[in-house]
Order: sequence, then structure tokens, then C-alpha cells
Amino acid sequence: MEHGSARQTAGRWLRWPADGLRGTLSRSPVTVGFLVLFWFLGILTSSVLDGPDEPLLPWVSVSVDTLPEHWPALLLSALWANGLAGYISGTLLVLAVGLPAERLLGSRRFISAAAGTQIIGALAGIGFAAALRGVFEDWGRELSTDSFVGPVALVCGIAAAASAGMGTLWRRRVRLALFTLLVVLALYSGSLRDVMALAAAVAGGLVGPYLFGRRPQWPQSLVSSRREARVLMGLLVVATAVGPVIAALNVRAVGPLAVLAYLFTNAETLDPVALATICADPGMQAECRTARLEQSAGPAGFFLAVLPQVLLIVFADGLRRGRRFAWISALILQGLMTLTAAVRIGVFLAGETGGFYSVDGTVQPLALVLPMLLPLLVFLLLAGSGRLFTVSAPPGTYRRLFLTCATAGVILAAAWVGGGLLLRSGFTPPASLPALVADLPLRFLPVSEIISMPPKLLPESVPAVLLYEGVGVVFWLLTCVLLVRSFLEPAYSRYALDSERARALLESSGGSTMAWMTLWSSNSYWFSPTGNSYVAYRLGSGVALTVGDPVGPPSELRQSVEGFAAYCAESGVTVCFYSVNDATREAAADLGHTDLQVAEETLLPLGSLAFRGKRFQDVRTAFNRAGKAGIRAEWTTYRTAPLSVLDQINAISEEWVAEKQMPEMGFTLGGIEEIDDDGVRLLLAVDQDRTVHGVTSWLPIYRDGEIIGWTLDFMRRRARGFPAAMDFLIASAALSLQDEGFSLLSLSGAPLARNEASSTAASEAENGSVESAARRAADTPPALEWLMERLGATLEPVYGFRSLLAYKAKFQPQYVPLYMTYVDSASLPAIANALARAYLPHVSLGQTFTLARRIVGNQR
Repeated sequence: MEHGSARQTAGRWLRWPADGLRGTLSRSPVTVGFLVLFWFLGILTSSVLDGPDEPLLPWVSVSVDTLPEHWPALLLSALWANGLAGYISGTLLVLAVGLPAERLLGSRRFISAAAGTQIIGALAGIGFAAALRGVFEDWGRELSTDSFVGPVALVCGIAAAASAGMGTLWRRRVRLALFTLLVVLALYSGSLRDVMALAAAVAGGLVGPYLFGRRPQWPQSLVSSRREARVLMGLLVVATAVGPVIAALNVRAVGPLAVLAYLFTNAETLDPVALATICADPGMQAECRTARLEQSAGPAGFFLAVLPQVLLIVFADGLRRGRRFAWISALILQGLMTLTAAVRIGVFLAGETGGFYSVDGTVQPLALVLPMLLPLLVFLLLAGSGRLFTVSAPPGTYRRLFLTCATAGVILAAAWVGGGLLLRSGFTPPASLPALVADLPLRFLPVSEIISMPPKLLPESVPAVLLYEGVGVVFWLLTCVLLVRSFLEPAYSRYALDSERARALLESSGGSTMAWMTLWSSNSYWFSPTGNSYVAYRLGSGVALTVGDPVGPPSELRQSVEGFAAYCAESGVTVCFYSVNDATREAAADLGHTDLQVAEETLLPLGSLAFRGKRFQDVRTAFNRAGKAGIRAEWTTYRTAPLSVLDQINAISEEWVAEKQMPEMGFTLGGIEEIDDDGVRLLLAVDQDRTVHGVTSWLPIYRDGEIIGWTLDFMRRRARGFPAAMDFLIASAALSLQDEGFSLLSLSGAPLARNEASSTAASEAENGSVESAARRAADTPPALEWLMERLGATLEPVYGFRSLLAYKAKFQPQYVPLYMTYVDSASLPAIANALARAYLPHVSLGQTFTLARRIVGNQR
């Protein structure tokens, strides 16, 4: 039995590679066939080790001499590589890109994309090299003598073309990463291969949509949310930091920005003849030590040479997290680097140095100016994007970081002096205390700053080299680690203590169905004199806009309304109670407030809920379809969900925002930041492959210290996922929470929408409040009612609030009106402005025009 079981296990292990190979062959036959042909031709022509030789070379490599005689090379160049490293790297690239791309495109479209983008990339590279000769003579001359063989351009073209078949978010991610890398390589390295790959990718991006049966659609904005804008800025900083390093590592880098390797780093070496000439001159011993130091610098020396770029990459991690300290630091460092580059160019223009900006003794103005434009542009973009980076670390974080770094610096300085004295014979000249102390600042500075300050000592022995280079590397590595850790610290708000106090009151006393929204960031707080109640509000345009009803014991509601109104009057701001229920509206009415219905909330009482009967047919259909598709509902929280699930939630949200091409709303409408809370539950629609098709978030409703229900807030569905995901999730939540013993479910409010069947007057008449209804009807200006009606109708095509309310009707909810109260009609323009800023706090000028254009277009 045991032997039979062992044989079965071994058989399964042996069948697994075979099954995988058969699956790959069936799904990606063209990719596998290309690789077979790639290696077969290489072996057949003895090109695997050193690349193709004459007379084959001109027929399989692209250069400016390819046309017209060797035109087959436009396509054949992808089937060879320039040596063993090229064959291995080319195979890995084809496997990484070709397998998934062929599944997206299909074999026929895959072949079309590969051949088309390869030929276009080769033609564009040849034409670009010919056109450069009159602008960048050195770059054009290098391209004219360069040749390229390999599948890199073909792979880049396929990747760009296949991205057209991805969802909105992943299409943006793939294209952003691909084109950022290719643009950086073309501008810094500047080889024919880089130019061809970029051209092929551009061709793939243009042709890709046609392969999927649609025309290219140019995005109205590069970003769709603050989160994506932060990532884009971080990626831009990384690209500008990595570029000079790439140029410094490539001795043949000739791109228009390759000169930044000399301006921002000192990762360059002299040839042996020049070094011997300098060191043979007795009067140039300081220069000799500097040159020998640069020549012998290993990885540690290179690290210090590119230290500013390393710090920029670290700050970029903070930028993608929205950290204010990272933004300030990156802005200062980028500004200093830009200023340094300008000074060095100025020194060259003054005739004190040169060589990097001239060809055959003639200065190239464009080559001189262009390298300054990129760092200056990045600096200006950083300076203008400060509103994106508002996340602060807890108080004392950077004070502790500074003290830790300072302590480490003192310890390492002592180690340098003490170790140098012990290893004095390992230096040239022999180390002495004055020389070690004088050389101490240079151990912590980038090598690029040492050029103007020749080193006093040159390490010769291995221990001396380790000490010489290790002091600065250890210090800056520690600094980088501490910086990254600081970006992982919990976000801090100046209202953090007030928010914690408010949360404790909410959990002990309870509040309305919207009360949890009072704990969101950007809210300010007023606490009652008793300390048992509070009002959360947003202050803008001279208006204090409340976030729902006061929170606290019901017996203190009227006092809270009166107290907050008095506080606003004393502070010189206009009070506006927004999205409040009848009780708050009545209390404000006694203060002379006029009210206006601004939303309709939908409630589902739990306890006996059952989706039976004809009126719940749509809901039961969603359950049946989910069962057939293998989709189930799973509860989780944002902080406990696996990383794979979190990535899908973020992708679905970003895709939803990107598809709308409109700013994401805030205030009483939550997003990703609001669901990142231990108190918020998420219900996911997940299939058997762990693919998330939809996500909803549920906010707790507290009463007398207990959770009695949940409020629906965040709703997102995968664009190409299960179409009935929202029906399934809401119904599943209702039944699941009912089984858990909760009594109430709120499907939240729909702004600027109302259910005509539950008009306010009728509701109040049924409750014996006819006088109140008549008074409100007399106080509310008819023009304002008409304006709200028109505003709701105008925004409907853009945000769909009325459609959302109509959608919720399938769950047969109870309707509860929500009101806005105000003191004086003259304050309505300011209130409207405050509401716009609250709901659209981060809207850009371009998004404002887009919103206006869509509104006007839908009125025609």
C-alpha cells in the first residue's frame, strides 16, 4: 500500500510538468514556437555564444544601412540575439510577456501585433537616427554607427498592444510602467535598441485598441484619483533618479540627458593612460589621489556617488503614500540638485571646464539647455502638487529619527578616527589624527562633492578600504531604513485626539445611521459642555457644515443643536445642519432655521426579512446566477484581508473612478481611505479562483453602547466581472446580518434624490405634523425647491444619484427624508460653495471643465 501510494505521488509529480507544458502549448502556441525558432536559428548559425557574424549580420541586424538592400532585417532581427546573455534575457522576456499577451490577444492578433510593431519600431529607429544629425550630432552619430539584434522591440510592442485588452486600471499601470522605463532608457542611454523599443511600444499602444475592435480613446486625465496621482509623482521622481544612474553605468550612454550623470553623480572613471599622466606630475598629487579613489571605488563608493538618487528613490516611497515630510524633502533635494546642475553649467559657460556639451569644439545649445529642463520640470511639478501630500507622521517621529541618525553619526565618526589610527599604515600617506579629523566630513558626503575637496588620505589595505567606504555607507543605509519606517507610521491628524474622543462617545451613546461618518478624516469637532455629545463638521467658505446629526444621548439633542449654533455665531461662521433627520430638523426650526430636503435614506428592518414573492424576483435571480457562477459572499476587513484581495479591491476602485473620468466624491461618500478601519466590515463577491467581483463596505450603527445595525457605504464592481454583484452582495449582507442578530440595515442616502411616494408633507401629516409641514412649505422658497430639483436632474447623467435611489427600490426599503437647515437664504451661495468643496475637495481645473462639459452636453 505504501509503495503504491509513493508511486502515485511520484507519478503526479512527473505529470505536473507535462500537464503544464501541454497547457502552455495549447494556450500560447505562437510564443512557444517563436522561442523554438529563436534558439534553433541561433544554434544553426553558430550565433548563440557571440551573436551573428558576417555575412549574416547585416541581414539580421537593424542599422541605418539596413535599407534598402537588407530590408528583411526589419523583421529578422527579432529572431537572433547578440550573444548568450542576449539569448537568455530574450527568452525570459518573451516568456514573461508573450505567454499572457497571447492569451489576451489570441494567436492571430498576437502574430499581427508582433510583426507590425517590430517593423514599425525598426523603421522609426532608422528614421530617427537620420533625423538627429542636425540637432544632437553626437547622439545622431552614435545611432548612425550602432546596430541592434534581439527581440526587445518586439516584446515591448506586444506588451503595449496587449494592454488594450486589460481593465482600465491595469492598462494604465502596465503602460505607465512600460513607457516610463522606455522613455528613461531612450533619454539617458539613447542606443538604437532603446529608440526602437520605444517606437515599437508607441506603435503597439496605438494599434492595440484596433486589435480588440475599437478605436483608441485618449484619456482626459492621466490620473483618476489622489491615490493614483501620488503613485504617478513617485514614479516620476524614481524615473528622474534612476536615469542618471543608468547613464553612469553605461559607458556608451549618449542620450540627450546622459549629461545628467556628470551633473548629478560622480560615477565615472578615467582611462589608465590619463590616470598615469596625472599621477606622474608631482604637482598634481591631490588630483592623483582623487582619481585613484574614484578608480578603485567599489559598490560602496558607487553608492555614495549616487546618494542623491538613492534618497530620491526613498522619498518617492513616501510620496506614493502621501507623506508630507517626503514631499518637502524631495522638493528640497530636487531643488538643490537643479541648482547644482545650473551652477556647473554656468561654470562651463564661463570657460572653467568643459567637454560634456560640445562636439568637435563646438557647443551645442540644445544639448546644453535640455538637461536642465527635466530636473527643473520635476521640481516645478513637485512644488505644484503639495495638496496631494497631506499625511503627517505622529508628533516626535522625525525628532527621534534625527536623534538616532545623529547618535549613529557620532559612533561612526569615533569608529573612523579610532580605526584609522589603528590602521594608519594602511593609508597613503600614513593616517594621523589631524588628517583623519580633516577627512571626517568627506566620509558622509556624496563622492560628487569630494571632487572640489581632494581627500587627505587614500586607503591601500583591505581593512582600510572597508573602514574608508563603510562609515558613510552604514550611516546612509541606516538613514534610508529609518526614513522608510517613518513612512509606515500611522497617519496623524491634528484632530486625532478629538476623533478618538468622538469615537468613544459614539460607541457608548450611539447616533444616527450616518454617525460613523463623523469619524472620518478632515472633520472638525465641537463637544457639548457636558462632554457627552459632539457635532462633527467641515469648515469652508465661512460655513460650518455638519456631518449628519449630533452624536450623543437623545436627551441632549436639542441642547447640542442650540449649543453648536451658538458656537458658530460666536465664531462668526454660518451654521448649516446637513443630512439630518426629523428630530434635528425640528430642533433647528425652533431656532428659526429653514429646512430643505436634500436626500432620501433607505432602511431595511431586519428580523423577519425574506426575499420571497414577485417583488423580490431580481434579488432571487442574482442569488441563482451567483450560485451557477460559483460566486460566494465573504466577510472581511480591509486590514485583515490578504494582500492579493487588497490589491484587487484597490484595482476595482481605481478602475471604477477611471471609467467615470470624474473626480471621486467625498464628505458623506466614502472611498478607500474610509474603509481602512477596523470598525468597518467588507463583504466581497469572490469566485472559486479567488477573483473579487465586487466589494461593499458596512459602517456600524451604535445605540446604547451596542451595534444594532449597519450602513452601506462603499460600492464597487469589477467592470468585466459578475454583473449582478451588487444585488447579490446587498441581499447577502441583509440575510447574513439578520442571522447575526442585528435589527437594522441602512442602504444609505442618495443626495439630490427623493422618492415621490414618500413626500415630506404626507409623512408629517401621517405623524400629526401638518402645521410643521405647512410652515416649512411657506418658509422654503419655491425657487430653491426648483433649483435643487434642476441640480439633481443635471448631475444625474454624471453621478446617477437618482438612479441609485431607484436601484435600491428593488429591496423594498422604507424611505426616510434627510434635510439641510440654514438660518438665512442670503447664506445659500456660501453654503452651496461649502458643499461643493466638501463633496469635491480635490477636483482639478481639468476635471471641473470636464464636469461642466458633460453637464452641458446632457442638457442638449
